[in-house]
Amino acid sequence: MIDIKRLRKYYENDTVFMTAHAAERFRQRGIRAIDVKTAVLTGEIIEQYPDDYPYPSCLILGQRQDGKYIHVVMSDEGTSSRIITAYVPDSTKWSGDLKTRKDGDAI
Repeated sequence: MIDIKRLRKYYENDTVFMTAHAAERFRQRGIRAIDVKTAVLTGEIIEQYPDDYPYPSCLILGQRQDGKYIHVVMSDEGTSSRIITAYVPDSTKWSGDLKTRKDGDAI
């Protein structure tokens, strides 16, 4: 299981990476890299994906700098992490707490 404290440590060690594709998606969604970092530093893991390939990943619910909530998908690669994606949760797919999927929804 991925531990949020470990992911935060990767930020402290400057070993969190972002693909060009993820960076472009953030731009399209109006999410900044600092918002993703803030969400990880203040958020919580709400789903674990231990069988993801090539590395396990997880879904984090956290807040951007402006206080709005975002979801961040992040891997744990052992000594570093990669931001896979980040998005504003859709209220039609997530319950009011933004932690629980509504019936029938999956990634």
